[in-house]
This record gives sequence, structure tokens and C-alpha cells, in this order.
Amino acid sequence: MHALEGLANRNGFFSGAMTDEGGSTKGDKLVLRGLKFHGYHGVKLEERKLGQKFLIDVDAWMDLRAAGISDNMSDTVSYTEIYRIVKEVVEGPPQNLLESVAQLIASTTLAKCQQISAVRVKVGKPHVAVQGPVDYLGVEIVRYRSIDPNC
Repeated sequence: MHALEGLANRNGFFSGAMTDEGGSTKGDKLVLRGLKFHGYHGVKLEERKLGQKFLIDVDAWMDLRAAGISDNMSDTVSYTEIYRIVKEVVEGPPQNLLESVAQLIASTTLAKCQQISAVRVKVGKPHVAVQGPVDYLGVEIVRYRSIDPNC
């Protein structure tokens, strides 16, 4: 494990459950942690030219009871489908903001995976152009199918 990834793990970037506005967990979810991709997102010319590592976490809420009972892949969403979506967005056309990267991951996941009712996406940059030490900088967004028609 890379030293920066260990710091991020110890500092909670790749841990913790999403809670709803009332503070309780929302139920069953698919969990993807510590996805790493090289992308060319950012406002600065150097970020666009050289690229950098991005760290991604995704939680995708859906009812997993049917899959748990049937043991049938058709009753769930494949982790690999969500992984592919994240990979395509992060390694795809550059965005200026991490917010845009996270939004694209969330909206694409909700659009392509109809069983998912909500998605949480964390996008982090371990190597940032700031003066001073940081473990990472990033964003975390939550999108709900029933509330957000743009997802």
C-alpha cells in the first residue's frame, strides 16, 4: 500500500457509512472502496497536461434482499458495472472541478442502474498544489433518484 493511501485510510477517506438527513443508515448498499485511476481533471494547466491520481469511493443504495435469497446475479447490480462507470468518467474527458467528476459518476450510475435509489461518491486528490501538508483534498456528494430528476 502506498504511504498516502494508508494516510487516507487512517483518516477516514475510505471508511464510514452514509447517513440520511436524520442521521440513520439507509439500508442495503453496494460498496466500492479505494478505486484508483489516473485522470486529467483540474483547472491548472499542469493538471490537464500531466494528469494525476484520483481516489474514489462509491456507495450505491438498493434493496439486496432478493439477491440474498435467490443468489442470482439478475437480482442485483454488478460491482463491475459501477467500477466501469467510475473508470470511464475519471479516465475520460477532463473536467475542471472534482464536483463535476463526482456528479458525472453519480448521475451515470443512477441512469444506468435503475435498481439503485441513491448513490454517494467521494473523489479525492492525494497530490494537490497547495503549500503545506495534506493527506488529500476532495469532495463528497449524495444523489437520490426520487429527489434529483437530473440524475
